Amino acid sequence: MQALDRDLRDLDDRSAESRAVVALDQQSVGRLSRMDAIQQQAMAQAAARNRKTELARIAAALARIDAGTYGECLACGEEIAEARLDADPAATLCIACARSR
Repeated sequence: MQALDRDLRDLDDRSAESRAVVALDQQSVGRLSRMDAIQQQAMAQAAARNRKTELARIAAALARIDAGTYGECLACGEEIAEARLDADPAATLCIACARSR
């Protein structure tokens, strides 16, 4: 889990440039190129938001590990299946509670 956290932070650092404001000279770059650049920027920003959300989920999972509550469903208190935690180590709900939401 800590390796995943580190990898996501590294990726976020490397992609910071692609989220920067698009400032193209209209004289030298055509309208379609500018639209493409803006679309690429929007996609990079969305990916960054997803990474930030995932980092928060990982941080919460690490805190639950430290507290000794990792693997417990936050809704019902039952144990989260190992297969579910293998698929999503930051899962907070058992399958039954996740389905009911």
